[in-house]
Amino acid sequence: MSGATRTILGSGLAVLFAVSFAFKPSRAQQQAAQAPAQAANVQASVQDINDAFVAKLQKQIAGHEQEPAEKVFKNVQIMKKAPAARFLLIMNLGYAKALGVACTYCHAENDFASDEKRPKRAAREMAAMHSNINQQLAKMQNLAPNPQGHFINCSTCHRGQIDPMAGNN
Repeated sequence: MSGATRTILGSGLAVLFAVSFAFKPSRAQQQAAQAPAQAANVQASVQDINDAFVAKLQKQIAGHEQEPAEKVFKNVQIMKKAPAARFLLIMNLGYAKALGVACTYCHAENDFASDEKRPKRAAREMAAMHSNINQQLAKMQNLAPNPQGHFINCSTCHRGQIDPMAGNN
């Protein structure tokens, strides 16, 4: 784009006019204008990476999708009884998406069973906390009724960020 775009709202009408200027925007202005598009591309590429890992794993477990995760995968310490196919979905669309990370943020790329990465160990601790909170929520009698029940998940706090406090300034 060879110019900046300005939106003009006139006389209470939601009429938008694009006005192009002949000056070249500063590098900071260019980066600010590109940031939302780049953020969307980063998100898409992270999800694409995760989907590729899941597709590879789905091929490897073909025929065992309904067996418990602990029997199909090595070193499973949470959701042991979940069917293997569901376990992969939870990891991809639950954990990874809730934190906005690729699978390799927690897992060693060539050895998903490895516990070498701190974030994987932390995720297990967070899963235990999450389970305790949900147990407490189930016991509460004075919450407004909810037909789906009361529960939290990773997204409740993280909302697509590694650091749950990231957007709370």
